[in-house]
Amino acid sequence: MNTTKIVFIGAGSMSFGLSMFQDIFTSKELVGSSLVLVDIDEENLERMYKLALKMNEQSGAGLVIEATKDRREALPQAGFVVNSIAIERCKLWKYDFEVPKKYGIRHTLGENGGPGGLFFTMRTLPLILDIIKDMEELCPDAYFLNFSNPESRIILALGRYSKIKCVGLCHGIFMGHSDVARIMGIDKDDIDVWGAGLNHFQWLLGIRDKATGKDMYPLLKEKNKTYDPSFMPLSRKLFEAFGLYPSCSDDHIGEYLAYGWEAGEEGYDFDADEKYRETMKQEIAARTNGLKPLDDWFVPSGERAVEVITGILNNKKKVIESGIVYNDGAITNLPPDAAVEVPIMVDAGGIHPIAVGDLPAGIARLLTTQVGVQQMAIEAAVKASKELALQALLIDPVINSTEAARGILDELWEINKPYIRPCNV
Repeated sequence: MNTTKIVFIGAGSMSFGLSMFQDIFTSKELVGSSLVLVDIDEENLERMYKLALKMNEQSGAGLVIEATKDRREALPQAGFVVNSIAIERCKLWKYDFEVPKKYGIRHTLGENGGPGGLFFTMRTLPLILDIIKDMEELCPDAYFLNFSNPESRIILALGRYSKIKCVGLCHGIFMGHSDVARIMGIDKDDIDVWGAGLNHFQWLLGIRDKATGKDMYPLLKEKNKTYDPSFMPLSRKLFEAFGLYPSCSDDHIGEYLAYGWEAGEEGYDFDADEKYRETMKQEIAARTNGLKPLDDWFVPSGERAVEVITGILNNKKKVIESGIVYNDGAITNLPPDAAVEVPIMVDAGGIHPIAVGDLPAGIARLLTTQVGVQQMAIEAAVKASKELALQALLIDPVINSTEAARGILDELWEINKPYIRPCNV
């Protein structure tokens, strides 16, 4: 079995730290490999380091575990770099959501689209590109596996400005998979889905019975007519209009649409997030201190980073349901200079997007609008240009007023100013 070095940047993440550990320490294919945890928050890093040591020991996984605050110390000889960083995640996200509302903008999440998506890009991309520059110097052959949002914009920027091999990974396709199974009233494990589009705005090109291969779209269309109208109303209206079911949820899809707010304007539940983080800290402490057993955490998480790593490492020719990649023809009627989410195959040769051809014309036109927004946003972020940032706002369907755009720009620019800077690309 081959071995490798995995560097996990942002290992203190409450969203992806544990899920990575679940997958790493239940894999039989990483024995003898090394795992280096990197985080600038010393407390979070130490917590996850202790957990990794404990899970490594109990599982018998046989990995060499290290931890450091210095990513440059970690990167030499890396085969894979997993990224889950976020700058002041909830603190700044609250501004991204609340400030536009002050100016009359109706939106759903403020994370990947609209003005929130723009400023998430403006502050995150310089740091991501710094990491990539370090990789180009210290481990140029390593793969960059990204969990951080805004996924499409990060992968688009890397496709445009770097030769580092990269893929974005998201569990959105599985959310859509579960939703259509629920509407049809069948077990999700009994169907397969096939999707393509943009991150958080995929469309299920195929829904089939896993055993027989039977097309399940006729059943979905029939069951959709009478299913609870309060469940995913925006997704289902788009399904009725365009003929394919969109994924992954109303709030994510709504970020890209002028009428997305129709599905709700509550935004992210920051209070629940804070409670979850505190609970997780207590749970991790209880398990590392031996007060609670670890057994229930030795189950695969459902994320796909470790499958990508082992698929490449051991030449498995593994099909992964969904990866965010630089388009370059994977979806033929979207611009080549776009980040798309399509099925991928991984083997010793790397990450291979599975070409899906043309999307239906109406869907392609809907997505092309958002591709233009994303292209303008990364240009604004790379150049730290307030002028281009304004243009990115004014072409975004979520913006409904030039005056609102200028007000939002001025206020969020000042809040994010410590992180906005020109990138060396």
